[in-house]
Amino acid sequence: MNSTGSHLSGVWAQVTGLKVVRGQGCRVYDEHDNAYLDFTAGIAAASTGHCHPKVVQAIAEQATRFVHAQVNVYQHDLLEPVAARLAELTPPSIDTFFFSNSSDEILEAAIKAAKHATRRSSIVTFDGAFHGRTLLTMAMSSSRSIDRDGYGPFPSGVYVAPFPDPHASDQEAEISRALRGLDRLFLTQVAATDVAAIVIEAVIGERGYIPTPAAFIAGIAERCREHGILFVADETQSGFGRTGRMFAIDAHDVEPDIMCMAKGIASGFPFAALGLRRTVDDEWRTGSHGGSSNGTPIGCAAALATIEVLTEPGFLQNVQSRGEQLLDALLDLQQLDDALLHVRGRGLMVATEFDSAERAQAIVEHCLHESNVILMTAGTRKRTIRWMPPLVVSSDEINEAIAAFASAIRATG
Repeated sequence: MNSTGSHLSGVWAQVTGLKVVRGQGCRVYDEHDNAYLDFTAGIAAASTGHCHPKVVQAIAEQATRFVHAQVNVYQHDLLEPVAARLAELTPPSIDTFFFSNSSDEILEAAIKAAKHATRRSSIVTFDGAFHGRTLLTMAMSSSRSIDRDGYGPFPSGVYVAPFPDPHASDQEAEISRALRGLDRLFLTQVAATDVAAIVIEAVIGERGYIPTPAAFIAGIAERCREHGILFVADETQSGFGRTGRMFAIDAHDVEPDIMCMAKGIASGFPFAALGLRRTVDDEWRTGSHGGSSNGTPIGCAAALATIEVLTEPGFLQNVQSRGEQLLDALLDLQQLDDALLHVRGRGLMVATEFDSAERAQAIVEHCLHESNVILMTAGTRKRTIRWMPPLVVSSDEINEAIAAFASAIRATG
């Protein structure tokens, strides 16, 4: 039992301390039935909101048919339909799929598949990336030292390349500098011929919701082609409509060899997918990877229902509209407070960066306690507030959150 008297582990960091009993749409309700507008969406996982009726119905109906159908023993009837839908939605290069339970598992699976396909042993990630909390995915991550402190040594063969500074005044020169850093990495630390994959987020998540510049992604793709390196797009947080497109990589003229998908794929139900170029999957030795709960029937049902909602006519257009509404309102507020240094984002993956972590946290707490609006911070220095409401958020709910934010800025300034 920990110091609070609870039998729960104390390792979980707490954003709010709320004890919630139910959720509906963009709101959660505590044990006293107080409503809170949730602009965290389970850290961008509850894509269709809390308890979307189509997702709830799909889960409930599937639970009466099959809860656990272990894929190595027999294949249930939702595996192929999920794969077929994903093949329709992902870039043309991705046409083969493996299912698991979490983003960490999918990232590890991506690296294993890349190593088998290329017969190479090393991978490259970028400064400020976050890819997970297992030993390998922590080795791939460099957004915050607390995530790594005390857990080493980490698996070898992971190399961290520079990422363009989003605050640099000359972005063209900054992108060129970062690409030269990648080239220097190949010359000084790991030969390009030993690199199996380069892993990149099209929007850098935990470092503070930083859209990756198009020219930088193009430069990475060029080097992958030149050296026979696989391009891995980590869409864990940015996928399934979060940026106003089905996937953030869709905004770029790049066809990845591997895609990592989780979070919003099943409205927060534990489910994840690895998309592969078929030639990559052909090299992934049968029986060399698997898991007891891969492609669970309920997870597949939740994913299919979620995809049905996300692909309804006008859905992504509404995400784009709500994102524009949110960005415009935040940019207006930026004019009122010099401490609000940066506003950035795509779709409903938006960041407001302040001059200090203390100010950002004070605003988050004011929004929670005075307006019942839930926000949370991100970034290496924790001075960024990220906006990631459920994708079903309404115009009125955007306005409600903005009003709370404006009140918090005035109260804490």
